[in-house]
Amino acid sequence: MKKLLALFAMLALTASVFAMEIGKPAPDFTGTDINGKTVKLSDSKGKIVVIESYNSDCPFCHNHYATGAMQELQKDLAAKGVVWLLVDSVNTKNFSYRTPEQARKESADLRIAATAWIDDHAGDIGHLYGMKTTPHCFVVAADGTLVYDGAIDDRPTPSGDPRTAKNYVRAAVDELLADRPVTISQTKPYGCGVHYAN
Repeated sequence: MKKLLALFAMLALTASVFAMEIGKPAPDFTGTDINGKTVKLSDSKGKIVVIESYNSDCPFCHNHYATGAMQELQKDLAAKGVVWLLVDSVNTKNFSYRTPEQARKESADLRIAATAWIDDHAGDIGHLYGMKTTPHCFVVAADGTLVYDGAIDDRPTPSGDPRTAKNYVRAAVDELLADRPVTISQTKPYGCGVHYAN
């Protein structure tokens, strides 16, 4: 019984160490993008970073890209010096998995304007950040602090124009750029569950 209690205590401690917390440093990570380039979160220190959990086969995610709303947001924020990291945690056995070659074609076809598309098929980054859905978004301030965790916007539907919604990511970035505290720092993410390997 004591061993079991000790195990539970250790698991709880481990969970607390890796728990995402607003106002605390965002966990650093290293990944490989679809062009074979190494991407580290820490390389973007000094810049605002948006992290998006991605799977275009998810109707919610697909709608944001089919309408062009997500690409417009990516371009708008890139013009303000923001780094946008797409994290694709779909495992290799799932039909939604994209090989780097397929991902490059999809990125070109959809005119995705993210800084990098990270192939996270092992789920390391997704699990580290507790990514639950596609899309699930995070905003990291220039000093490396996590300031937003949640839904892309307040419109949890897979159809229609996302531009009509209140976009939490845009709002968080705009507040950071204006040197103001982020008003809405956490929301419940919506969309499809992430297809992790385990």
